[in-house]
Amino acid sequence: MLKIALLTLLTLLFSLVITPIIIRLTKVFKLTDKPNKRKVHKDPIPTLGGLAIYISFLLGLVILQPDAHYHAIIITGATIIVTLGVIDDLITLSPKIKFLVQIAVAFLVVFKGGLMVEYVNFPFGGQIEFGVMGSIITVFWIVGVTNAINLIDGLDGLAAGVSAIALLTMAGMASIMGDVYVTIMALLLFFSTLGFLKYNFFPAKIFMGDTGALFLGYMISVLALLGFKNVTFISFIIPIFILAVPISDTLIAIIRRYVNDQPLSSPDSSHLHHKLLKMGFSHKHTVLFIYMLSIMFSMAAIFFSMTTVWGTISIFIISILALQILIEYLELISVKYKPLTNLLKAIKHNIMDP
Repeated sequence: MLKIALLTLLTLLFSLVITPIIIRLTKVFKLTDKPNKRKVHKDPIPTLGGLAIYISFLLGLVILQPDAHYHAIIITGATIIVTLGVIDDLITLSPKIKFLVQIAVAFLVVFKGGLMVEYVNFPFGGQIEFGVMGSIITVFWIVGVTNAINLIDGLDGLAAGVSAIALLTMAGMASIMGDVYVTIMALLLFFSTLGFLKYNFFPAKIFMGDTGALFLGYMISVLALLGFKNVTFISFIIPIFILAVPISDTLIAIIRRYVNDQPLSSPDSSHLHHKLLKMGFSHKHTVLFIYMLSIMFSMAAIFFSMTTVWGTISIFIISILALQILIEYLELISVKYKPLTNLLKAIKHNIMDP
């Protein structure tokens, strides 16, 4: 395993070398992400940085050549996703086209690669088999996580850093479980992303674009599926906690748009990072705060695999309460949505004035 870890480090070197090349090329051909009212950068920034992550990752694959019967399908799907991202970064595709391609790739992984959540064992006994629903759940997971990473790509280094934290956590847990394939793939992606992050952290010299965000989201969703499928209910929610920040931000955005009668695909400026900036956090401190949240949820995921069932339930309840407090304090859904705050006020009122 030490040899594998050292070899995957080569992708860090590849990424550190390739990213500046991509920066120069995008400047020559004027392939930049231009500012608008939703974006926080003021000047055009080179984009397509996701290609540096993808190319570095592929070079690492050539060296290590991880073996699994579904490997070819995973890489085929990744290449399609990267192609989709490049095209979108260049000419801006409609959300419907991107969504349909993502669904097609997810179906490819499920029906050609054979990757599917088939059942879950409950901690207190019993099992639920998903049957046909297993394929639907798996497709929903792949498409959902792919877009979740894309949605948090709103600040310098945010999506890359959150993805790197998730990938390192997954690599560590896969190593403990003895899953060599997932360990290799997660480490290759981690170091490829880490090398890119050097140029993407505030102030960014390059953005990953949809090319990188969609690629990382797709790969993380598939690796989480490989590492934690068909196990206990506790293990089933581990990848959800590893990816709690992008997943919760996406779900909150869906609820927010539904409550405010907005189209679900319409962009807005009320994501977690937008709210933190409005509160007075600096660009850099906002990103670091969200990194901290990601690390906390990743640690919770690790504790899930080590503690008792009741310990897991306690961690789950505490995490949900912390998330709810954050939602209400930052008014991520709406100014009026504060059920926990209102409940505490009602309890306080009853105690003070019975």
